[in-house]
Order: sequence, then C-alpha cells, then structure tokens
Amino acid sequence: MSKTKVAAVADLHVKEDGSVSYTELFSEISRVADVLVIAGDLTDLGKPAEAELLAAELKSCTVPVVAVLGNHDHQCNAVEEISAILMKAGVHLLNGQAVEIAGVGFAGTKGFLGGFGRYMLGSFGEPAIKTMVSETVDEAMRLENALRKTSAQHSVVVLHYAPIAETVAGEPEAIYPFLGCSRFAETIDRFRVSAVVHGHAHRGTFRGKTPGGAPVYNVAAHVEKPTGRPYAILEF
Repeated sequence: MSKTKVAAVADLHVKEDGSVSYTELFSEISRVADVLVIAGDLTDLGKPAEAELLAAELKSCTVPVVAVLGNHDHQCNAVEEISAILMKAGVHLLNGQAVEIAGVGFAGTKGFLGGFGRYMLGSFGEPAIKTMVSETVDEAMRLENALRKTSAQHSVVVLHYAPIAETVAGEPEAIYPFLGCSRFAETIDRFRVSAVVHGHAHRGTFRGKTPGGAPVYNVAAHVEKPTGRPYAILEF
C-alpha cells in the first residue's frame, strides 16, 4: 500500500500588498505531497483582500488543501467572508469538522489559549476569565466532535494553537499561556490520533508529543524542520 504524504505549514500571514508570494512554494508542495495542510494565520490581518490573494496563489496547488483559521484571521471581524473566499477556492476549511482525503482523516479547529499542565487557567474569578476559559472549552468540544466524525485508519488533528508546552519551547515563558492549552491534548488523548499539527509559536520547537504519546508538530513557517523548507512532510 502506498503512503500518503501530507505537507503541513502554518503562519503564512499573506499581506494585502502581496509582498510575499507563495505560488512557487505551493507548486513545489504539489510535486512532493498528496495533501497540503495550513494550520492557521493564513492572512496577516484577517482582511478579505488578503484571503483573495491567497486563493489566487492556491491555484498553483494541485493537491487538496485542508486548513483552519488562526488568531490573525479574526483580526478584522471578517471571518465569514474570509471563510467563503477560501472555501470557494476549494479549501477544506475546518471549524469542528472532519474530512477524509487519500485515506487520512483530518479533524480541525482553531483552538485557543489557556496555559499548560498545572498552570492551565481555571474558570474562576471575574466574568472575563470565565468567558475566556469557556471559549477554550468550546474549542476543545469542537475538536472532540470532529474526531468523532472520522473513522479513517490514520487521523491528523489540525490546530492553530498548541496543545502542549513542548512545541512552544523557545518562546518567552511569560507568553506560554497565550500560545495554547493542555485541554486540547486531553481531548486528543481520548482518541487514536496519528499526528497533530499546529502553528502560532513562531519561535517554538518542531517536535513533541502529548502525555498519551500522540506526536505533535509545530509547523509554523518560521520553525526549522527536517525538510529544510517552510513545510514539514508527514507520511501515513
């Protein structure tokens, strides 16, 4: 049985001025992989014009594209418009959904912040804190629902925020709580997950694993990877 190769990258931050083009990168990925995953921050400021530019550049990508949004994609409160543009371009944009491609199931959502391990933020105190924790719990539930929808032999979780502290190592410890949350690792470890990809921590570490042993990869374009390229290649 042939392997399915998944190219995974995050934090493209496509700008409205078109100062950086990914056309050649997408063409390259199409030659070496069967699926492209983009783990959030597709745009720089969440502007529809930025999404239009990305959609145009994705025409050079001839393999299926799976993505989740990131925090930057929410900046201008145009999530619905951005999502419509990307889905019209053929992107499988996940927000608590799952899709199976080439025998691999992809379950995704943006994720959210909250901290890791015993430093994870609890729902206590001011309403603003409780609202923040509630958002993280809601995102974890979206991920759980997505994982329940895939029965593929191999499943890949796609997040923007990190589910473990190990792959944000390299960032200042003071901002760890804003880079992800252990609640997602808890959800992941209730399922059989082949790999987890995320971004957001530009100065983080490429590889780690959940407490249950699921491999986690920080695929932010800025993070050094074994390929020597902005994307990682995962084989299933």
